[in-house]
Amino acid sequence: MNTNFLLVLFSSLILSVGCNSAQQNDTTTALEEMQPEKKQVAAAPENGEVAKLTRAEFLANIMDYEKNPDTWVYKGDKPSLIDFYADWCAPCRITSPIIDELASEYGDQVNFYKVDTDKEQELARVFGIRGIPSFLYIPAEGQPTMTSGIAQTPEETKQMFKDQIEKYLLADQ
Repeated sequence: MNTNFLLVLFSSLILSVGCNSAQQNDTTTALEEMQPEKKQVAAAPENGEVAKLTRAEFLANIMDYEKNPDTWVYKGDKPSLIDFYADWCAPCRITSPIIDELASEYGDQVNFYKVDTDKEQELARVFGIRGIPSFLYIPAEGQPTMTSGIAQTPEETKQMFKDQIEKYLLADQ
């Protein structure tokens, strides 16, 4: 009987500590949510690099869809290509090194970015991303164009990107 009492007491103690720990985490999360958002804004990628974008960076460097929900107002100084991807996506893994190569080739003319749709779900929702990989081509002036999917081979995919970069981003230059 004494053993059962100790077992119940010990179990209660463990549950109490676990609940308090969870309650503390909930309080911490609530306090963090009440504080103003810290803007961690990255500059445009260096020529030849692909930069990952967070929501805050997108709002600061690409387009502030909160201030301009009905009008596209691009903040960049040169055209951009944004790759919406996820780490678990096989076609996205095929695309990644191709985008890196294109950034090296076109980096002086085009900014290259990536948005992880698992981490940046709001951005994926704002742009209606239903399938990945999806690509947002943003000309320096004018309206952006969204495409999705890749070609059958990496070589065809690279050529597809080159054609779309020329058509959507560099045609007017």
